[in-house]
Amino acid sequence: MQADYVIVGAGSAGCAMAYRLAEAGESVLVIEHGGTDAGPFIQMPAALSYPMNMKRYDWGYTSEPEPHLGGRQLACPRGKVVGGSSSINGMVYVRGHAKDFDHWAESGADGWAFADVLPYYKRMETWNDGGHGGDPAWRGTDGPLHVTRGARDNPLFQAFVDAGRQAGYEVTDDYNGAKQEGFGPMEQTVYKGRRWSAANAYLRPALKRENCNLINGLVERVVFTDGRATGVAMADGTVVHAGREVILAASSINSPKILMLSGIGPAAHLAEHGIDVVADRAGVGQNLQDHLELYIQMASSQPITLYKHWNILSKAWIGAQWLFTKTGLGASNQFESAAFVRSKDGVEYPDIQYHFLPIAVRYDGQAAAEGHGFQAHTGPMRSVSRGAVTLRSSDPADDPKILFNYMSDPSDWEDFRRCIRLTREVFAQEAFKPFVKHEIQPGEALQTDEELDSFIAEHVESAYHPCGTCKMGRRDDPLAVVDSSGQVIGVEGLRVADSSIFPRITNGNLNGPSIMVGEKIADCVLGRDPLPRANDRPWIHPDWETAQR
Repeated sequence: MQADYVIVGAGSAGCAMAYRLAEAGESVLVIEHGGTDAGPFIQMPAALSYPMNMKRYDWGYTSEPEPHLGGRQLACPRGKVVGGSSSINGMVYVRGHAKDFDHWAESGADGWAFADVLPYYKRMETWNDGGHGGDPAWRGTDGPLHVTRGARDNPLFQAFVDAGRQAGYEVTDDYNGAKQEGFGPMEQTVYKGRRWSAANAYLRPALKRENCNLINGLVERVVFTDGRATGVAMADGTVVHAGREVILAASSINSPKILMLSGIGPAAHLAEHGIDVVADRAGVGQNLQDHLELYIQMASSQPITLYKHWNILSKAWIGAQWLFTKTGLGASNQFESAAFVRSKDGVEYPDIQYHFLPIAVRYDGQAAAEGHGFQAHTGPMRSVSRGAVTLRSSDPADDPKILFNYMSDPSDWEDFRRCIRLTREVFAQEAFKPFVKHEIQPGEALQTDEELDSFIAEHVESAYHPCGTCKMGRRDDPLAVVDSSGQVIGVEGLRVADSSIFPRITNGNLNGPSIMVGEKIADCVLGRDPLPRANDRPWIHPDWETAQR
């Protein structure tokens, strides 16, 4: 039970690291607490609401009662399965905006500006836009992660983009290319009709090598010898030894939990739980961020939405077609049109995201009572609210306490009201006239700030993008947990590589940036020079200082 490198967590970043380290000839052992990702519930893209709501595949975390949302406890699903959250997520692929990574570098993550990370995005991708334009010079051609686009056959997908144009917004062929801002096609990690998780893209090829192995088990803490990580202690009492390094890639919830159980974290908090301090790092578990979203739902005046398939016979037919041919509606996550827009003038780059879906349905699979409908998921990208992951006890079997502190700043409420009003404006455009019957949610009666705030407090949901709890920064930053190479500050032989190291949340979904972190830190582990910096310049709206669109 030993290897040069022990990776805790077979999620997005952990799988990428295993692949790159094994490819370089290093001996790698990946430890995953969850089980297999085999079977149609995970591999069939259209079935995405199932694994996210199954205890078998999900850690089942919920937040503490959120004080600014009337004490609601929000779901915080994290993948407990091979592939981690990339095996239960919505398969939406977003790199993040160039300015997100420039902000990382400015805040102390040296070497993580957009010019530094773009080459890693290119290295990890095989991009296929299906012959619909896009930005090939910005994209990868031979990486393990296949990125595709849905067929966009339903006329509502085009109506959403046309309505955005009619409302005065930009249109973009490729939000992962030079121009994120605008309305256009959405990208997905789907390949040949299957969910292309980090397990399929990275881990399975890595495990074909003799120097890479996967074991099942729960890691309780990191083992130290004279201030150096030398292995991990498992729940069954065994110790897995690491000849060179231990790498935590256990998620923004479990990586800080393991660090704290190992004696790395805020000293006073560790003392409360009787844990001996190995390194006093005040930032462990702090800086927790997420995206919240609302579903703005419209009833459809035409029976063209996916609701016509919301019956047992149709679902069986779609499932059978997918099972035997990997084609049809089952082969897409149905998120096929998207938008990134700015909320007001003076905002330099997009701070609102849209996922468009041609059915009115919730993530838990509950369809709107109205029947035929469609919806836009929308929310602000850069909330200033911050929460924390802390220990409930010193028992590794206990879930940690997760308090996002959602909506704790007045700007959050202002931002969400603006999201609702801007979305209503898009749905009021000529392109939607043939399709809109009436507004289901929030409902046309809700117009004042107070009415909208009440709706937001009751209906806002997590977009399931937690990050930031082991912040990357300079070694003299008291709240930094890891340095720019992912090394935990204050000890030797221990790194963190997952979304917990993000200094600030990126635009859009976090699977892409999480995999990129695994790719880039793998080069740090191997002592390689980083890939040469890119010179590509992102598109910024020329009138951003004075115009919202």
